[in-house]
Amino acid sequence: MADAVIVVALLLVAASATAAVAARDPVRQALVLSVLGVVLAILFTVLQAPDVALSQLAVGSALTPLLLLLAVHKVRRRGRREGTRR
Repeated sequence: MADAVIVVALLLVAASATAAVAARDPVRQALVLSVLGVVLAILFTVLQAPDVALSQLAVGSALTPLLLLLAVHKVRRRGRREGTRR
């Protein structure tokens, strides 16, 4: 039973990582990266590493996508502002 859960979690990791790479929009990539962080946290929990799972949940599914979204927002806003100056 545990092996089946691990295989399902690994398949979910592979699917969400592929979706993160295949996404073209940076905002969508950040959101899919957040989903990947949650799926990795589930995998680490299944593999009985709760401390790593909590770290992954905090950093991989919350902080990193948030920083990426803020950076994309700032770059897009700066691009619009420079476009109106010309």
